[in-house]
Amino acid sequence: MSLARRLISAGFSDLEKGGRFLAAAELDGLDQDRIFAGLAMAANPDTALQSLVRLIEKHPALRDLAAADPETSEPLYRVLGASEALGEFLIRHPEHLDALDVKASPEPSPADPEQLRAALLTSVRADPGSARPVAGITGAEAYAALRTAYRRGVVDLAVKDLCAVDPLDFMPAVGAELADLAGAAIEAALAVARAEAAEQFTAEEVAGVGLAVIGMGKCGARELNYISDVDVIYVMDAGDLDDARASTVGTALATGISRAIFSVAREPGLWEVDANLRPEGKSGPLVRTLASHESYYARWAESWEFQALLKARTIAGDKDLGERYEQAVAPLIWSSAGREGFVESVQSMRRRVTEHIPAAEEQRQIKLGRGGLRDVEFTVQLLQLVHGKSDESLRRRDTTSAIAALSAGGYIGRADAAAFDHAYRYLRLLEHRIQLFQLRRTHLMPVNEAALRALAKAVLGPFSNDRPPPDALLAAWQKTKRSVRELHERIFYRPLLNTAAKLSTEDARLTPEAAQGRLAALGYGDPRGAMRHIEALTAGVSRRAALQRQLLPILLD
Repeated sequence: MSLARRLISAGFSDLEKGGRFLAAAELDGLDQDRIFAGLAMAANPDTALQSLVRLIEKHPALRDLAAADPETSEPLYRVLGASEALGEFLIRHPEHLDALDVKASPEPSPADPEQLRAALLTSVRADPGSARPVAGITGAEAYAALRTAYRRGVVDLAVKDLCAVDPLDFMPAVGAELADLAGAAIEAALAVARAEAAEQFTAEEVAGVGLAVIGMGKCGARELNYISDVDVIYVMDAGDLDDARASTVGTALATGISRAIFSVAREPGLWEVDANLRPEGKSGPLVRTLASHESYYARWAESWEFQALLKARTIAGDKDLGERYEQAVAPLIWSSAGREGFVESVQSMRRRVTEHIPAAEEQRQIKLGRGGLRDVEFTVQLLQLVHGKSDESLRRRDTTSAIAALSAGGYIGRADAAAFDHAYRYLRLLEHRIQLFQLRRTHLMPVNEAALRALAKAVLGPFSNDRPPPDALLAAWQKTKRSVRELHERIFYRPLLNTAAKLSTEDARLTPEAAQGRLAALGYGDPRGAMRHIEALTAGVSRRAALQRQLLPILLD
């Protein structure tokens, strides 16, 4: 077979450049059959080959792995072919190439969050066992160490993600590990911030101020993307200091976290730490005491803020303080659906998100557009907030678990739940693969044919040798969008949601005795007899019985 035919068969887009890189001195003497077998596993063989040559130039010992049997070299080629950005990272840091010299597992195990936390804290020479760790290094040295350790964790995860036998099945574990990595990075950044704050404040002041970092959005729900802003809220404990002084210290710590994560430095920043979901948004103080948070949510918060709090979870800092925050806001979250106009406000917000998409992006949006991820998320969250006040099984942060709980409780039909779950996983997988390539925040389907062809390969499992054409990928995406939009419009705008939202917690949990009282008030001559008939209809575990249990409080209201 000619070289050109071999390149085409392996999935190359630029045959001329592919031929030049295959002829590079770095690959002299290596078994070309082994090289092609490896490149055939890469979603983008053009990128994989270019990164491979550059890596061998920096680290010649990699030649052995490059020419190894496909089972051994699989992690190398899959990572280099899926992520130009991780290839660049490894070129900067060849000391981490051992991450690719591992045995791929078709059913990988998730990383232990505590081990991730310890690894990131150790990278900045902080003690993972300390209640309030303080870094042993600061400034550019600390930022580079933290960011390098984080990206090593991303490489480890990418190996598992790209070699997992079923990418859709493994997708939730990827989001969870990315969130745990982000939490570990913020923990290490807080340790650096404490060390740097010692230049402005006394050691006693820095040690005396507690700070809990509350993850919001996808980080809080443990369903984070490969690259995304990390939304946070800061809760401060003043300790023995007066609130004003403690707030100054706490603000310095929060600012220091962002600086360690994202400021300009030799090792590029990770992602933005976004605190704009805090009370009063950009106009409010960066840090608040727990009492201040409680006061704000009780008096001033808008409906959308309680929807956002659905995902709130302590990700770094003082765990006890964070748990007190979670316990304080939980009752407010699950009673929020009873607020006047709550359902309409959530529905209106979803429409506004769609209306504000730039015209040039509308047809390419995976996240915000019609039939996108936001349709799934808004639908699931609205059902959770309306029914979760009386059904605690629905109080889940992540979307896939929430869909399963809504199905188990009869709030979504089994077929609809399965379709929603599959569509959500598929859209998130597309998002993950697109973002992983350059580790840039984007939610847009690419338009370049070569990028589409690589994406079509990237979403397949490792046991597939297919290279679907771009048209097949786009057809599957459009079909998924149509399914999501149909489900969203049918479920999200259910007329009974308004009625169910207005029921009090007691009414939604209607007891048999209360139901008899309602029946008597409605004029039933034999409320006990009527109740026996109702109990016969609502007893059992069938979906029909579950639906009738949900409808009973509404019908008797």
